[in-house]
Amino acid sequence: MNKFTRRLQNIPTEIWSKIARIDEFKGQWIAGARLNPQVLGRLKKSVLITSTGASTRIEGARLSDEDIEKLMRGISIQKFRDRDKQEVKGYYELLQNVFEAYKTIGFSENVIKHFHKELLKYVEKDQLHRGEYKKQENKVMMVDGAGKAVSIIFNTTPAYLTPKEMQELVEAACAAFEEKKYHPLLVIGNFLVEFLLIHPFTDGNGRISRILTNVSLLQAGYPYTPYVSHEKLIEDNKADYYIALRKSQKTLRTRRPNIIAWLDFFLTIILKQSEIAIELLSRENIEKLLSAKQLAVWHYLQEVVEASPGEISRKTKIARPTINQVLDKLLRLKKIERLGLGRSTRYRKINA
Repeated sequence: MNKFTRRLQNIPTEIWSKIARIDEFKGQWIAGARLNPQVLGRLKKSVLITSTGASTRIEGARLSDEDIEKLMRGISIQKFRDRDKQEVKGYYELLQNVFEAYKTIGFSENVIKHFHKELLKYVEKDQLHRGEYKKQENKVMMVDGAGKAVSIIFNTTPAYLTPKEMQELVEAACAAFEEKKYHPLLVIGNFLVEFLLIHPFTDGNGRISRILTNVSLLQAGYPYTPYVSHEKLIEDNKADYYIALRKSQKTLRTRRPNIIAWLDFFLTIILKQSEIAIELLSRENIEKLLSAKQLAVWHYLQEVVEASPGEISRKTKIARPTINQVLDKLLRLKKIERLGLGRSTRYRKINA
């Protein structure tokens, strides 16, 4: 009996119920996807920014989604550490590649190491350990909103045991995927909880786990994954994320491993992701594409016939430079149109 088999005995009814609902939503998406390619393309670009921001902020970076959008458009941002910007760029590009090429990506230690190398390829401080398992011990730290480590959550696998434990984990996961004895969501959840306990790399483990979640969900047949950010849902429930992980991980090396707390959290996130995806099918839901400031501008323009950038800035209490960026985005989404030129420029929403 391998490690997966032991942990997946006696799965409670509530877990199976969540899996059934997730698969029901998956079926609805596959059968009823009516979003045109342009809408899907916009959603994917939006999720790349949202997921990059959420996944890096969970680990202590401080860039907002708006900052990340500027960075990826080549706009210089001076107020943040180079490390934050380097980590953001690496995550964004790796996730983009995963979304585009998941069908050709295998599941192996070499792939995981390659992901790690790509994730940190711009981070100067990580040059010596990119793509390599840790050589020294590391700990999982809770970070606060300012990116400062505030407490140790748990100790991880010793460095000298990491290659052996990673080999065993990946082989067990591959066998479980191939045998199809267990639902793929259970296999993915099982893999993640142990991967994060091993913490095989010096840095970047949390981010790699979320990259692996994306590729595994896509390969398991959940095609809406690139259009709704599971990273953002984790960020919004970060305390519960750490609690569920720790509650399950402290049992893994005992005679009675129990990962139900983690599976319940993980499947709750995936269920919410699938619910949001189905909402997108019913209409082109612009509110899923916009940040809070962008949404404020959009709501204001729905209430008036037309308005100048200055009027929009005063009414929404948003700075003029930000207003200009928001208007550019709404123009690209074809939600508004520009009237006039220069100082007389005004904007109004486009009626469907």
